[in-house]
Amino acid sequence: MSPPTDNHAGPETRSGSGLVLAVLCAGQFLMTLDSSVMNVSMATVAQDLGTTITGIQTAITLYTLVMASLMITGGKIGAIIGRRRVFGIGLIVYGVGSFVTGLAPNLGILLLGWSLLEGIGAALIMPAIVSLVAANIAPERRNAAYGLVAAAGAAAVAVGPLLGGAVTTYASWRLVFFGEVVVVALIMLLLRRMTDSPVEQARLDIVGSLLSVGGLGMIVYGVLRSSEWGWIQERPGAPALFGLSPVVWLLLGGLLLLYLLSERLAAQIRGGREPLFDPGLLRNRQLTGGLGMFFAQFCVQAGVFFAVPLFLSVVLQLSALGTGARLLPLSVALIATAVGIPKFAPRAGPRRVVRLGLVSMIIGILLLAAGMDPGADARVVALPMLLMGAGLGALASQLGAVTVSAVPESRTAEVGGLQNTATYLGASLGTALIGSVLIATLTSSVADGIADNPQVPAAVQQQAATELADGVPFLSDTQLRTALGDAGVDASTTDEVVTINSEARLNALQTTFAVTALLAVAALLVTRRLPARSPATEPPGPG
Repeated sequence: MSPPTDNHAGPETRSGSGLVLAVLCAGQFLMTLDSSVMNVSMATVAQDLGTTITGIQTAITLYTLVMASLMITGGKIGAIIGRRRVFGIGLIVYGVGSFVTGLAPNLGILLLGWSLLEGIGAALIMPAIVSLVAANIAPERRNAAYGLVAAAGAAAVAVGPLLGGAVTTYASWRLVFFGEVVVVALIMLLLRRMTDSPVEQARLDIVGSLLSVGGLGMIVYGVLRSSEWGWIQERPGAPALFGLSPVVWLLLGGLLLLYLLSERLAAQIRGGREPLFDPGLLRNRQLTGGLGMFFAQFCVQAGVFFAVPLFLSVVLQLSALGTGARLLPLSVALIATAVGIPKFAPRAGPRRVVRLGLVSMIIGILLLAAGMDPGADARVVALPMLLMGAGLGALASQLGAVTVSAVPESRTAEVGGLQNTATYLGASLGTALIGSVLIATLTSSVADGIADNPQVPAAVQQQAATELADGVPFLSDTQLRTALGDAGVDASTTDEVVTINSEARLNALQTTFAVTALLAVAALLVTRRLPARSPATEPPGPG
């Protein structure tokens, strides 16, 4: 691959760098906004589209999966046809997806518009942002610029719940997606103000791309379906392949395809051909440390952002605005630390900052788990959200500079693809895994509670054992009472089942938070690979 020359580095091409940086930050903000809005509006969207929380979980997971599986390919396409051009193409695809999502009458159209089209658009846009920052921002301001882009994503995570909650409560969640179409149009108008990074003499390895997409897709889809199909043995009524759950075959098939991808990359390099990405980058200790932390951060973040809104909107039956308002401490703390740490401690060691951030997140998650009691109200999430926000902001303030500074500037496009792959693979697996744990625990708790309760008639117990085998939907007390009434269940039995379900929901959430805390603790093991000193004080690593 030919490295980019620096003929675009003159001051005349950077006179509008402030506006360009604002446009790139707006792009990053837009790409991150969707998931945070959808998380806080899950209950309303599910009801509006006639689906379940599991259906919305599927949409969230597939959205991040499409992005994760196509990020490397999107980065390579940008190198071939130009980052500014692919940024524009991605915006158009994303805008069309947003428009389709805003009109979606059912889950299928939501999957098409949001999960597929917006996911493809984001996979083209986000790797290009890394290179466009390098092409438009002077070297001495570049680390700060990457920090601002990361802060824009963090701001979307922070603002999304409140914005989505307000729009969903007072109007419709659909307006968020129609609003994104307007923002896309505004960004397109300013696209020509950007300096493009040079086109490289590169080619796209189609076989490698298919292996990457297939491997990552099979693994995440397998985890997503584990609560419904079972991990090893199939659940009653679930499909089976050679006597085993399809999940185990999806996981094995995905791992096999990733192994074949590694062999393909090695063979391409031996033959002097262009690989999908240079596997030698993964021998860079600082880069792999940064990528590992991006994966871990978004895995944990996705788990918490999936479970906490469910507690607020389903268990406590708060409105979307009420749910978003309870997440405000996270928003404030996240922005404060993401912006404040680089400003007031610009030479703080990334390893120490990230470790402190993880500890803050772990304490917050454990407080959430401890607070899942029958008498818990919305106040139980205030301090945990503050700690989570501070931790997420601490990580956001460091990780972008860690990965980009690990290699020479000529490799930033590849790093951008790998970084976004790690990010959205973590988000996708986090949502799938935590959702799987939540539904599996809820199903087990409800089934055991009904079977062991003598107040529930035997006929109802037998019917429940059959109908709940496929999984228990995460329902509010009001939704459950309505469903039982429509089914003709008498009032006393309804009261018993609602009580059992209420206890099971809290048990499932508590288990979910405990698993999320374990993931955060495991992330501490990766921090050893992060640099002890600020990248600003060290030269780039080997490329």
